[in-house]
Amino acid sequence: MTADLLTTTIRPYPWGSTTALAELAGRPPSGEPEAELWMGAHPGAPSSIDRGQGSEALDAVIDRDPHHELGDRVTARFGPRLPFLLKLLAADHALSVQVHPTAEQAVAGYTAENAAAVPLDAPHRIYRDRSHKPELICALGDFDALCGFRDPRATATLWQRLALPLLGPWIHELRTAPAEHALRTVLTAALADDRARGEQIAAQLPSVLAALAEGDNSEAATWAAYRDAALDYPGDPGILAAMLLNHVRLRPGQALYLDAGVPHAYLRGLGVEIMANSDNVLRCGLTPKHVDTAALAAVVDFRPTAPQHVPAVPAGPGELEFLTPAEEFSLSRIELGEPVRIADDGPQILLCVRGTARIEGGPSLTPGRSAYLPAGDGPVQLTGEATLFRAKVPQPR
Repeated sequence: MTADLLTTTIRPYPWGSTTALAELAGRPPSGEPEAELWMGAHPGAPSSIDRGQGSEALDAVIDRDPHHELGDRVTARFGPRLPFLLKLLAADHALSVQVHPTAEQAVAGYTAENAAAVPLDAPHRIYRDRSHKPELICALGDFDALCGFRDPRATATLWQRLALPLLGPWIHELRTAPAEHALRTVLTAALADDRARGEQIAAQLPSVLAALAEGDNSEAATWAAYRDAALDYPGDPGILAAMLLNHVRLRPGQALYLDAGVPHAYLRGLGVEIMANSDNVLRCGLTPKHVDTAALAAVVDFRPTAPQHVPAVPAGPGELEFLTPAEEFSLSRIELGEPVRIADDGPQILLCVRGTARIEGGPSLTPGRSAYLPAGDGPVQLTGEATLFRAKVPQPR
């Protein structure tokens, strides 16, 4: 089996860590935020490989011979494109509160914006492709996130402790109205219908949240997470959208799955992220970027939902797979000590996060380095002492 060392791109988003990716790779920091390292064939930042004739973007390699690179099964199901994107994500500040559309919503939205002649690179463009974007994050250290709406009555009790009179009408709504109606009403009011109130509350929140975060109470970690997000985006009423969501702290090795319609935000930490190969994001706040509240309300699932923690189950010697319903991707972690043989009839990417792994007939991987394995050339042996993440396209369930 061929294995190609990937040359990858780091995205310097302002919320990124200045140290985490450098420390993982054992190199000096660049001095700039380093938010995401992309591994795959997304046209926004495709990885490159070199098979002896110079560096070439992976999406171009796949376009030239998709059946060889992806295999018949994957090409028949997803067309001539790598269906997943693998990332290392390093956050020192909160990402925007966001939600992703279903596959049907993505097709309809993309078609409508094309018909309206909205340029693909326009700041107010929402749908940049026809795909949905389920995703999974696996923590490499302690990782804070927000995920899914908390029961609105529990949020009303939490918000009552803020003792902010301007919140009174929204607390009443959360406490008395049906759950989905209450969440829709408060979210759209804070972001649009009564935005002035939302901005006034947002201006008052940092000091109030700081006091609660430093107090002796069972929600101190949640108050601290909200405080930090409020300080990251002063005066942004999107903090109220964030405070409608469950706070989650993942420990190393724990994973979280985000399906269509579920609002979420990553706050702090380093993790391995995998997603369908899409860039469709609707933002709810905590961002200087475009927020279309009407489009958002059409996509958000306003039902209260518990965070979807993902079990890791044995998938082979030294390998644990994180099980999700996604058709585009599967992620597993390999603790390499004894030699391990892997095989698949589709494309794979291997990412090293600890130690050194040697790929039979291919490159050695050290932390932060990755390799692309095209479809179906046969099994390959991995040796060394390392922790690897393996991305592939799962077999039909």
